[in-house]
Amino acid sequence: MKMSPLFLILFFLASCHATGKERSFTGSTPADPVIRSFLGIPQGDSIDFIRWQLFISDGQYHLHANYGIGKANTNGFINDGIKIELSGTLKKEEKYYSLQNGSKILRMLEFNEDLLHFVNNDNSLLVGNDGWSYMLNNMIPSAGDDGAVIAQPARLKDSMAFEGRTPCKVPGVIAAGKECYKLKWYVVLYADAGKNQPAGFKILGTRWRKEGGITGTWKIAKGKNDRIIYQLNVNQENLVLYLLKADENILAFADSNGKLLVGDEDFSYTLNRRF
Repeated sequence: MKMSPLFLILFFLASCHATGKERSFTGSTPADPVIRSFLGIPQGDSIDFIRWQLFISDGQYHLHANYGIGKANTNGFINDGIKIELSGTLKKEEKYYSLQNGSKILRMLEFNEDLLHFVNNDNSLLVGNDGWSYMLNNMIPSAGDDGAVIAQPARLKDSMAFEGRTPCKVPGVIAAGKECYKLKWYVVLYADAGKNQPAGFKILGTRWRKEGGITGTWKIAKGKNDRIIYQLNVNQENLVLYLLKADENILAFADSNGKLLVGDEDFSYTLNRRF
């Protein structure tokens, strides 16, 4: 007997409440070939993004994926997109989850209980674009912040650029009560490569569009559990931004205590490297 998606969602949420072991995730991602292969989406299909609902329990997963071309001025798809529903076995090895669909495997890295990030076959993090990242977000975020990725220090380049779109709750960026749907980001970090020291930065995007961007200084700090945090101090404002270095290509927004921010079904608090 085929169960409706609504029934399955309610079942998994009820199980989560009852045992504390099941979790539910959501998010919107691009359509990397690794993900297309797992979902059975033709590599040549035109896709703007994929919206996910993923439910994981002890050794099992169930997912809903909706994909297609985005409908202008909405957060949905033209003609409601194309829907996929899959269930299967789930394995966890250290911080990595593996979803199995027949002979196909899709892997994710667990940043913490609230954040899962899709990875390549070699376990490197998938890199998104200026619209969407490859992070999934817990629908019912936890109060804790154990885990998280510990990146390795590396030589700085003269400049590094990161881009993406996030929800609006980056601390201090949008005033309380002000209408906001999403924030667009383009962050360029400059460094003295010879001394391997941070220099300045420039941010372009939603918050400072009228000003033509904003500048400041940044430094590398040690966060909780030896996490590498890029701390950006905005010159013209009493504002500090905190970005966890997940690897050389992915930065994730955190609060002043180092707790990673959890996104929603549309956007994650993740920036993707452009150069």
